[in-house]
Amino acid sequence: MRQRLLAAPVVQAPDPWRRIAYAPVGGLVGIGFASHPGSGQDLVMVLSHDGQGLFDAATGEKIARNRDAGPEDSSRDADPALWCPGLGPVAGSRVRIAGLFGGGLHTTSGDGWKLEVVTPAWPNERVLLSRDGGLPHTGPHGERWWHIFHSNYSELRAAGFSPSGQTLAVATSSDLSLWTRGAGQSRSSSD
Repeated sequence: MRQRLLAAPVVQAPDPWRRIAYAPVGGLVGIGFASHPGSGQDLVMVLSHDGQGLFDAATGEKIARNRDAGPEDSSRDADPALWCPGLGPVAGSRVRIAGLFGGGLHTTSGDGWKLEVVTPAWPNERVLLSRDGGLPHTGPHGERWWHIFHSNYSELRAAGFSPSGQTLAVATSSDLSLWTRGAGQSRSSSD
């Protein structure tokens, strides 16, 4: 099994998934999902040592930024539920965060897609996507499972689906990658 995972190259996620964003985020601590209160669209909250950012998960566009997050806003001791205060369209709400200090994201989409993080060559983690809820390594690579991300340059912080199952996010200590099944345009963003 280890040799099979090591031999699998990184490939594009299959249809209907589209990679829509790669955003460098130095000092990334964690990420979480929120829903836009007006449209219900997935939003991705990013927490870093330099503050917070909020991304539109359909386009990858950064829609809000708070560089002045105080220690009470970003402290892992602020709440055992691992949260941060919302900003932009989700200001006044709390967003659960998964990353450096714990927590987790959904590993299934609710309609048959599954995400698994494996480490056949520690410390480099690989993110595998599969369909039909099966183990990613039970069928042929590129047909039943896909190696979509290889964290060989930064520490993996979190990987998972949004609660709606329409967005897939992978966060490392240095960047955020987003895939979507919804409408929108691809975008690369920098801080």
